Amino acid sequence: MPKTKKPRSGSMQFWPRVRSRANYPRIRNWLASKEPKPLGFAGYKVGMTHLLINDNRQHSLTKGTDIFCPTTIVECPPIKTASIRFYKKDPKHTKLVAETFANSLDKELERKITIPKNEEKGTTDFDFIRLLCYTQPKLTNIGKKKPEIFEIAVGGNKEEQLAYAKERLGKEIDVSEVFKDGQWLDVHSLTKGKGFQGPMKRFGIQLRSHKSEKSRRNPGSLGPWKAQGHVMWRVAHAGKTGHNLRTEYSKLAIKIGNKSSDIKIKGDFLHYGIVKNPYILIKGSIAGHQKSLIRFTGATRLKHDIIEAPGIAYTSLESKQGR
Repeated sequence: MPKTKKPRSGSMQFWPRVRSRANYPRIRNWLASKEPKPLGFAGYKVGMTHLLINDNRQHSLTKGTDIFCPTTIVECPPIKTASIRFYKKDPKHTKLVAETFANSLDKELERKITIPKNEEKGTTDFDFIRLLCYTQPKLTNIGKKKPEIFEIAVGGNKEEQLAYAKERLGKEIDVSEVFKDGQWLDVHSLTKGKGFQGPMKRFGIQLRSHKSEKSRRNPGSLGPWKAQGHVMWRVAHAGKTGHNLRTEYSKLAIKIGNKSSDIKIKGDFLHYGIVKNPYILIKGSIAGHQKSLIRFTGATRLKHDIIEAPGIAYTSLESKQGR
């Protein structure tokens, strides 16, 4: 049989393959909104199950019938606002000009940052506002108290942003205030860390012939690529794999629920346990391991970010332990 040639594998879109310094994702771009509300939220990945949903896509061949849908469950306990951050745009960069902290903050936040004294440092000379928010993992069953802390953008003009931020400073924000059933979301997460791996696992290169010399799992002879006196950076080699920041665009939020009994499976979720808080059912899979923090924003690549949520005919509550 002829030998299939496969010059390279592994997307050059994600290069260099650098591991994330933080244990949870950051967001660089926010979808603009005229409504004064937070433009993102966060939750903890629980696991997967499957649903039977009514296909309501207009041009689908299975329209009106129940179809199988793999689903990821993300537990979303309320997040709290720690401070209001005032930013000023300069020609070269964006500068933080003032920050106002809430009068009362949870004691668990001391595990993450040094809580400053209650000194109000607001300003009227600013261009936009960000809310500094933190999670409440103590409300979940994942076994940690140290919260994650991050910024969330606010929609509307700067006067509406300031009014909303002052109203919600130091208070809780629920996921139902930010997103709705049937909304398209962008999911930001970190992939599973796999340590130091070879080029086959890292880039998916082809296994060499059993008669090859020295090694079978290496890229092999580089041929004319050696002329420059060093190995080109595009050649697949071993290295650290995983724990990378990735964004999955246009994921459908099938349902935002409050009753954990609706998704309580037999034997509880593997490596997670019991869901105690509001949750989101996301169509398909999500990068990351159980208990990892997942962040959501509105879909940036779609003009219509909300559709009619499909009806759920069946939710699998069978054990995921393979018994």
